[in-house]
Amino acid sequence: MANAKEIKRKIKSIKNTWKITKAMELISTVKMKKAQDLAVSKREFVLEMLKIFVRLEENLKDLAFFKKNDANKTLAIVITSNKWLCWGYNINVMKKVNEYVKNSNEDIDYISLWKKAANFISRTWNNLIADFSSTFTDNITNTFSRSISREILKEFLSWKYSKVVVFYNYFENTIKQIPVAREFLPLEVSEIRKYLETILEWHYDLEKELEKNSILWWYEIEPSVEDLAKHVIPMILDMMFFDILLEAKASEHSARMIAMKNAKDNAAKIASELTLVYNKARQAAITREVSEITAWVESLKDN
Repeated sequence: MANAKEIKRKIKSIKNTWKITKAMELISTVKMKKAQDLAVSKREFVLEMLKIFVRLEENLKDLAFFKKNDANKTLAIVITSNKWLCWGYNINVMKKVNEYVKNSNEDIDYISLWKKAANFISRTWNNLIADFSSTFTDNITNTFSRSISREILKEFLSWKYSKVVVFYNYFENTIKQIPVAREFLPLEVSEIRKYLETILEWHYDLEKELEKNSILWWYEIEPSVEDLAKHVIPMILDMMFFDILLEAKASEHSARMIAMKNAKDNAAKIASELTLVYNKARQAAITREVSEITAWVESLKDN
């Protein structure tokens, strides 16, 4: 058995680990809540976008955003984290990419968001055409998200790619994050409406709101419905991609929060076990010293 001094040193080290993991758990909890609040804060904007979209949806199918070309090439957007210590968050996304590549015969170009994605794509000798790791932070803004979504849209409208697929972790709840391969482009009219309604359905009476909106359908749109749609659809795309980034960030912080909680609990358990071992070692040392003193006293009596 190790001596008491060595055990005490180990206990101190484990307790320091507990403090660090506890702090990281709290930080991740705050950041996860912030990402969730950002996702909720756009409801008023989404409601107005839905009202406009309902007015335009019958005239959208012929726009380039909704057409799939014949190019046998896919643009993949891979979203991971910048660091580890977040359970299987990064590994699950990488597995999803490998699974997709294995099951498809497409030629794929990649755009990475954060270092783990860039490193993964480089290690697998894939074609990385853009990397936003240096500008991607925990504080995601609409401006940053829009700069990426507009770049993605530009690549798609160049007709080099038949579709755009985004790989990320979908935030199901605090405990569960699901790696997904989501087809981002081309768009489906029904999917856009479903996306907008899903955000609003628990907070507005959509039937009533859209009924009020239908009263205003007498107004004319200039220069044309098609020209207005060319401005509105990119705005909806920006919002959809912003949501994806928030989902990915919420998933990352949730995964890190759970990982740090498990590490904290394990550290507390080990510290408790070591404390018990330390107490036993100290008691054994005290008993030995008392026995030695008693033996010494008895030997003096014999003399």
